[in-house]
Amino acid sequence: PPSVYLSKLINGGIAGIVGVTCVFPIDLAKTRLQNQRPGQQVYKSMMDCLVKTVRSEGYFGMYRGAAVNLTLVTPEKAIKLAANDFFRQHLAKDGKGLTVFKEMLAGCGAGMCQVIVTTPMEMLKIQLQDAGRLAAQQKKPIMMSPTKLVATNTVLSRSYNSGTVVSTPRAVSATQIAKELLHTQGIQGLYKGLGATLMRDVPFSMVYFPLFANLNRLGKPCPEESSPFYWAFLSGCVAGSTAAVAVNPCDVVKTRLQSLTKGSNEETYNGVVDCVSKIMRKEGPSAFLKGAGCRALVIAPLFGIAQVMYFVGIGEYILDNSPLSLLSA
Repeated sequence: PPSVYLSKLINGGIAGIVGVTCVFPIDLAKTRLQNQRPGQQVYKSMMDCLVKTVRSEGYFGMYRGAAVNLTLVTPEKAIKLAANDFFRQHLAKDGKGLTVFKEMLAGCGAGMCQVIVTTPMEMLKIQLQDAGRLAAQQKKPIMMSPTKLVATNTVLSRSYNSGTVVSTPRAVSATQIAKELLHTQGIQGLYKGLGATLMRDVPFSMVYFPLFANLNRLGKPCPEESSPFYWAFLSGCVAGSTAAVAVNPCDVVKTRLQSLTKGSNEETYNGVVDCVSKIMRKEGPSAFLKGAGCRALVIAPLFGIAQVMYFVGIGEYILDNSPLSLLSA
């Protein structure tokens, strides 16, 4: 019935919005850490990145690009969860339960569907999140003298508040970036890094959904009952962070490919293969795990919260108590 899907969409949407609001600063740190090259490190670690961001860009500096994410996270989550359910139902037609392979197929389908929204969302988000790192990198030589330090900081914070970045003459709003991309490169400009996004999201969904379903099953007192509330949350967290770390190399590649503005002497990449080989050659294999801790910390609560929303059934509650329920009755 359509109301089931609607309640799922509401759950997914609320979960996405709550989750993104909680973990967005960590996601910002992840993007900046992944984009750093050795020898030009502005940030040492996640905490260092967040502290420096707050110092130079203010508290809301941590939420640069959050608006894009909040706007598009609902359709993204909605597509992903609805698609996963849809494929699971179709694959389970023969009446026998789903094998792990079929669960992975369903996850694979879900991952492929969601990139329609995910790719442009991440593309815009990354530009906004990375602007501060580039600004900081260009400011770096000045930072050495303590007298000038104060001056640059006030300029930076003042300029951020007025919405213009002094050091980077780039458009700062998502709409501006989107318009610019569409104007110069057409729709494919927004879908830069589509291959890398598929490489990240398809395996992610293939790991996450079956892992979650099986972890969740362990917590059921008996097959008919549902697992307890905290168990759904924990399963979501564990499955999410496992899948996140597993696909982190693809995420690093995606971040690098989707960053339009490069810092001084940061090389450009011609595609996934070129990007992988250049990172391997210049930064070594460990570079592929950049931001993995951040990503696990971002994804775990996102999916944990999502599972809790399903569990509590906020969507169902809203639908049952809204004028809509009269129509579908």
